[in-house]
Amino acid sequence: MEENKNKNPEVIDLRIVFRKIWANKRLFYKVLPIVFVLSCIYTLGLPRYYNSETKLAPEMENSGPGGALSSLASSFGFDLSEMQTTDAITPLLYPDLMEDNGFVSKLMSIKIVSQDNEINTTYHDYLKMHQKKTWWVYPIDWVIGLLPKKEDQTGIKNGYDPYYLSKKEDAIMDKARTQIDISIDKRTGIITINTQAQDPLICKTLADSIKDKLQVFITEYRTNKARTDYEYYKKLATDAKREYEKARQQYASMSDANSKIALRSIELKIEDMENDMQLKYNAYTTINTQLQAAEAKVQERTPVFTVIKGAAVPVKHSGPKRMFIVIGLLFLSFIGTTFYIIRDDLLSPFKV
Repeated sequence: MEENKNKNPEVIDLRIVFRKIWANKRLFYKVLPIVFVLSCIYTLGLPRYYNSETKLAPEMENSGPGGALSSLASSFGFDLSEMQTTDAITPLLYPDLMEDNGFVSKLMSIKIVSQDNEINTTYHDYLKMHQKKTWWVYPIDWVIGLLPKKEDQTGIKNGYDPYYLSKKEDAIMDKARTQIDISIDKRTGIITINTQAQDPLICKTLADSIKDKLQVFITEYRTNKARTDYEYYKKLATDAKREYEKARQQYASMSDANSKIALRSIELKIEDMENDMQLKYNAYTTINTQLQAAEAKVQERTPVFTVIKGAAVPVKHSGPKRMFIVIGLLFLSFIGTTFYIIRDDLLSPFKV
């Protein structure tokens, strides 16, 4: 019975495993220095990047229940005001704007200047022509450049269309999405914009510009119907004023031309013209009142933004974390070497 237990293939003697690892310690002396040198070469080739962050709190429209119920719900991460809002696009959907090519394309025209003033261009051209690359990308690009190219006509036939892009333009859009992050706190409603760039000043400029673009988008969306109503009443008021002035001029001309004529028919005609002028004046004043109400509605729907945290020029780079990358690769190589040494002991229970 004891003999069968010792021969059980599923039992691994850790003492034997440790002795085998120690006996092959020279293999670690060869592998780890090589991995260390290669990982250093790899990490030194990675370009540095910076991060900047800004936070703002937009004014929320709250047409739902308030008081203790809202406070209780917010403590569990639910916002009742978001559930009750009449807007089709709630603040919770603002981060999804980065998935829309139309919104991202508006960011491409942002003017940026590097900290050393060597780069002065748009964000689109910065992503296209001024990105530092790792050293091993250049030979790969050189090889790709030797291959025959197929002209990509997508997005060129009908001019620039953010929803009908070429492969290169689509890649630029995707690059922008990796460098810009918009998030919102469901409990407090605070919008956080985090940007990444290879230059600290460009990073800060992007954060400020995207904040402004987002404010414009939110304002235009929130006031869209109110502005449409205002333009409609403005047109009606202009037409009503023109009709009133036309009727007034006709009434004045008729009165002046027949001031000394006492015919009853003329008096009735002048009286009708006066009544018509009065009706047009009443219509003009009514529409003008509605116009003022529509203008006030635009102001009412315009959200107010409070900047909680302004974007700053980062002093230190955010990455790459070279030390952690080197340590991680060394750890993986250690695990891999250990598995290589004891692979027979680990796989023996699975052998028939």
